[in-house]
Parts: sequence; C-alpha cells; structure tokens
Amino acid sequence: MPAIQRVGVVGCGLMGSGIAEVCARAGYTTVVREATGELLQSGLARINGSMDKAVARGKMPAEERDGARARIIGTTDMHAFDECDLIIEAVPEDLAMKRKIFAELDGIAPPHAILASNTSSLPVTDMAGATRRPTQVLGLHFMQPAPVMPLLEMVRTFLTSEQTFQAARQFGQNLGKTIIVSKDTPGFIVNLLLIPFLLHAVEALEHGVATREDIDTGVHLGLNHPMGPLTLLDFVGLDTALMIADATFEETKDVRFAAPPLLRRMVAAGYFGRKNGKGFYDYQGK
Repeated sequence: MPAIQRVGVVGCGLMGSGIAEVCARAGYTTVVREATGELLQSGLARINGSMDKAVARGKMPAEERDGARARIIGTTDMHAFDECDLIIEAVPEDLAMKRKIFAELDGIAPPHAILASNTSSLPVTDMAGATRRPTQVLGLHFMQPAPVMPLLEMVRTFLTSEQTFQAARQFGQNLGKTIIVSKDTPGFIVNLLLIPFLLHAVEALEHGVATREDIDTGVHLGLNHPMGPLTLLDFVGLDTALMIADATFEETKDVRFAAPPLLRRMVAAGYFGRKNGKGFYDYQGK
C-alpha cells in the first residue's frame, strides 16, 4: 500500500472543514468537496478564518498558514478524489447517505485508497459493505473542533486489514493526534460514555432538579470538566447529539440512549446550539 500523500475530505461543514485544515497543516495535499459552490466557499472561508485566528494568537506562523492554504483544493466534483490515497467522509449522521457516498467513492478512488468515515456513532461495517474494498475501510472519528482537539478515535471493523489499520494509524500520528482504538460498536468509546451523561443532564433540567446554570456549574467545578453538559451540548449541536442518541438507541434499544422529550422538542423548534445562535443558552449576536 503506497504511503498516504493526498487526502480527500467529503464535506466542508463544521467537521469537514476542520479535518481538511488539520490535514493541510500536517503537510498533506488535501482535496475537500462540497455539494454546491456556495457551501464550498463557506467552508473554505471557515478554514481561512480558523488559521488566521491561530496566527493572530501566536499558535501558528504565518508562513505555515500560507503553506496549508496552498495545499487545499476545493471542489464540487466527486471525481476530484481519483488520485487520493485516503478519503475521509464527513457528512451528517445519515447511514443511507454515507453508504451512497462510500459506494460512489469506491468507483472513483484508486484501488489502493483507504476509505474512512468520521461517523461518531454509526456502524462502519455497514459502510464497508457498500464497497468492493471492505478491508480498506475504517472509522476516523475526529473531535470537534478538529484543529484544536488532540484526540482521534479509530474504529476498526472485523473486516479492516492490518495493513489498512497501520497506515491509518501512522496518518493519525502524522497529524499529531493522540489515538485511541475502538471496535465497531455503537457509540465507540467516547459517545458510548458521553451521550447518556448529556441526556441525563437534559432530564435533570426537564424535571426541575436545578437551573441550567447550576447543573453546568456543578459539573464544571465539582467534576473538574472544562464545561458543563448543557454548554457542551450547545457546542456539539443539539441536533447532532439527538442524531447520535437516536442512531445508538435504534441499534441497541438501550434506554440510556433514549432522548428526553425536551431535547427532541428543542431540536424540532430549531434550537441547535452555538451553530445557529440558540440552544440551552443564547448566542445570538456573539
């Protein structure tokens, strides 16, 4: 299997743009694709803004930023992945959509290419089954925001070959990430533990146990977490957390992943968190 030199990223939203930035900053030529030109330009602007802030804060030399920018290739054409050694899918948590993308990538990517999903909860084996190269498929779950968070959760299915696994591990190390490895089980490691915790926090608020501020302060100061669970939900995205909870509950029927009515109603009302300015807290105008 050739060394990974050219990386593709499917999706240039919050996660996709962050992943593309990380790859480009690590020296990889990075092809990032969005469905429309408008979405692509928005994603590229997000990458540029992120790197500009890093330079302003002294976290990144200006020449490193400029080099990373030069390595990013934006496109709306899936066929632009035809020379990539690794392609990372970073679209919303919809298994049917992901399977469709994997099937399409399988017909475009070079025979040696590794196909990876950034899914936070969905079965990677199901995506591998949509391809003719299931031994070259695995999960690479980046944490949000990808340029800042040091963790990379690798998901190895029972089909993933040792060669694929080691090549992907080396890639993650080249990105400067700390790697943990999970088998392909609902929630993997991080969300298996995190989602029930977040749902219980919503239930506590819904049942009037305490105010949102006291719930968050209790966890922040009492458990030494960097932020409280309701603030974290706003950061992750209430809609994203609900999708993860629903997908995990659908597969496991484990009541720990049954979303409380308050979370479902907030998402239905358009309260997604920081991404659109309203969640458990108000971020509009900030």
